[in-house]
Amino acid sequence: QVQLVESGGGLVQAGGSLRLSCAASGNILRINVMSWYRRAPGAQRELVAHIARGDSPNYADFAKGRFTISSDNAKNTAYLQMNSLKPEDTAVYFCAASLAGGGQYWGQGTQVTVSS
Repeated sequence: QVQLVESGGGLVQAGGSLRLSCAASGNILRINVMSWYRRAPGAQRELVAHIARGDSPNYADFAKGRFTISSDNAKNTAYLQMNSLKPEDTAVYFCAASLAGGGQYWGQGTQVTVSS
């Protein structure tokens, strides 16, 4: 099993920045892909960005040029740096870990609120 704990959410004004963290523990050696998703009020969950082991990151169109996904293997932590935030970025942000051989684990989510 893998446990994921997000942090770093909060309230920020439009144009501001936040960095989300996702600390992983447990069977982390089996993690193949780390992803960030979000769910806005009244909307479905959507993929923000993901990064596979040994591969380049991929971003949703709305995240390109503003968000950066990264990981620090020494700290077993993934990050989502979010710049130029907009009110429409308001959502609960979740990290997810996909394992080699199957299985996906989720964090509890962290609220990001962007005021206009």
